[in-house]
Amino acid sequence: MTGYCARTDGEGTAVEQDERRGPDNGNELRQGRGKGRWAWRAAIAAVLIGWLVLGSLGGPTVGKLSEVQENDNANFLPKQAESTLVANESAKFVDSKALPYFVLIVRESGITPTDLANAKAFLASVPAMDLGDGKTIGDYLAAPATTIVPSEDKKALLLTVEIDGDRADEVVKDGETVLFAVADTMRTGIEQTLTPTGLDVYVTGPGGVFADFVVAFSGIDGILLGVALAVVFVILLIVYRSPVLPIAVLLTAVFGLALAALVVYPLAKSDVLELNGQSQGILFILVVGAATDYSLLLVSRYKEELHDYASKYQAMRIAWRAAVEPIAASAATVILGLLCLLLSQLGSTKGLGPVGAIGIAGAFISAMTFLPAILLAFGRRIFWPSIPRLDHVHARDQVGGRKLWGRVSGLVGRRPRLVWVISALALLACAAFLPTFKASGTSQEDLFLNKVESVTGQEVLGRHFDAGAGTPVQILTPADQADQVVQTASKVDGVATASASVAPGVPPKVVDGKVLVQATLNVPADSPEATKVVEHLRTELDTVSPDVLVGGSTAINLDVLDASNRDLRVIIPTILAVIFVVLMLLLRSIVAAVLLVVANVLSFGATVGVSAIAFNHIFDFPGADPSIPLYAFVFLVALGIDYSIFLMTRVREESQEHGTRPGILVGLAVTGGVITSAGVVLAATFSALGVLPILFLVQIAFMVAFGVLLDTTVVRSLLVPSLAYDIGKRVWWPSKLSS
Repeated sequence: MTGYCARTDGEGTAVEQDERRGPDNGNELRQGRGKGRWAWRAAIAAVLIGWLVLGSLGGPTVGKLSEVQENDNANFLPKQAESTLVANESAKFVDSKALPYFVLIVRESGITPTDLANAKAFLASVPAMDLGDGKTIGDYLAAPATTIVPSEDKKALLLTVEIDGDRADEVVKDGETVLFAVADTMRTGIEQTLTPTGLDVYVTGPGGVFADFVVAFSGIDGILLGVALAVVFVILLIVYRSPVLPIAVLLTAVFGLALAALVVYPLAKSDVLELNGQSQGILFILVVGAATDYSLLLVSRYKEELHDYASKYQAMRIAWRAAVEPIAASAATVILGLLCLLLSQLGSTKGLGPVGAIGIAGAFISAMTFLPAILLAFGRRIFWPSIPRLDHVHARDQVGGRKLWGRVSGLVGRRPRLVWVISALALLACAAFLPTFKASGTSQEDLFLNKVESVTGQEVLGRHFDAGAGTPVQILTPADQADQVVQTASKVDGVATASASVAPGVPPKVVDGKVLVQATLNVPADSPEATKVVEHLRTELDTVSPDVLVGGSTAINLDVLDASNRDLRVIIPTILAVIFVVLMLLLRSIVAAVLLVVANVLSFGATVGVSAIAFNHIFDFPGADPSIPLYAFVFLVALGIDYSIFLMTRVREESQEHGTRPGILVGLAVTGGVITSAGVVLAATFSALGVLPILFLVQIAFMVAFGVLLDTTVVRSLLVPSLAYDIGKRVWWPSKLSS
């Protein structure tokens, strides 16, 4: 038998001794131990230096990710989408791709001749407005800024300024793009010239809205990451009750993000993958949350082994080997789930797949290399003041005890069927509200949770002009059917006007035998009501000719909705199949894999049901983006399955030694604290998305945070272990453990 006793070297490091060692070979063994320690120290130093170098390169790259974002909805549609075809053809009717900014001038008492003269003077001054670095707005205009349209109630003027959309992403100064700089410069000019005269003036339209999106996402690099790290740090302080260990875990997350950025940035810059503001924010949260979860599991197992082994190196070797399989399986599950998004028809959703997968890979590599190195560099002292001692105290001894997870495991062991039945019924009751979840899209006015000028301007615009003014529906038709198309379109409910002429008396422009008809809606062009109008319009125009195509911004929104619904039908079954295969291979069991997948799908349904109640009746949200259910499914099922993986891999390990039912109780007691902590950290991390005033991100933050907490407190703590306990050893079928 080989036993262990301990001594402490000069650095406070405990080393093993062999009780069978004879007097003649003691010096040889001491030399071997010395060489082993130096090999460990050299490896630790190499790993830490390597990560410091990588961090110095990747850190600045994280801040540069916003430079390679692409946020234009139209660019994310598939090439065969009807609105995409119209966009490609309509470009032939103009000299360049125009992005319109609307300057809305309002005086509720009525526009005066002086107001009209001031508006003309302002519009004439726009081309000369300085953008910085010797550039002016005139350098980027798609057409001369000469259009002024008065409202019928004579209380408002609408000025249109069109810039070259193909150059909107060019940087003019201090990292500002033309898209933002034009809106910012015009707003400054308005404050100096028009506002002092008592006029209400708004910069709105597509250009103004996009510019306000830039502002909303401008803090994503610093604020979001800072809030996420601060929240995680506070939680880790509570979990570890140590001032040093949380810093090590946070550094693990930061280095994982730096590694991911080094890969994502060049790929996005070269258009290999697509990055937008939403996927960048989610990348930050995924890396911080996943790296912290992996770190919690490894640190917990390492601390557990330090109670049994005197050598920190031996403890880490055993802890790393025990943790690497569930952590690798967890990372692989999330990565494969995210890569299933490549099946999406939407570029924004498709782009999130590889971006998120790269982030998870960075978190995994950092957690399994940098974290062990920093833990070994500090030794047991990193846990100060709660330093683990060599006392052979085990978490498994808590089963049935008075501590929280001892009580939970005891309850599962005493009344397993009652526990899983009540848990399942509660989840089903919540899931019953799933059909009330509204995800048919929202208007631009509802995208922002705070008041922004472009949104206010759109609201005011709708009071003085046709709500769809400035963003008409584009209808591409054969020239010989243009008149019939105009007549048919004009009769569709919701269409205010339709014309093939750019001005009265001017013949329509014909390109390649086709004419572009413009139809103005009497509802806001970006509203769900408008998409219904366009859907009806397409149906009516199909009776004129199958060659008639309907596009424009409203049609883009409709095509996005259709693509999102298609993605749900295709991607969700694919993700479930991938997760099932991973679980089956990991646990060597079909029954356990089915149990975990069904439990997590039930958890997802309950989360969506509760979210529907919260969004419809508590927060009074107007609706949700069509892609929300898919995003929520990917994060909740792919990430939520992590906790069941952490639990069941430990249960399987304990079952091999103690039997299935005792193994379930031991696994629950041992992993209860760390998995719950990991869930709280991930939920809090995703909650950080709520600091950005964007409806989509706030809804994702709520759904994932709530869903993760539901997974850790109900599904993984009660439903899965109690159902597995009730099934008994058959849960491992067809592996040998089932016999």
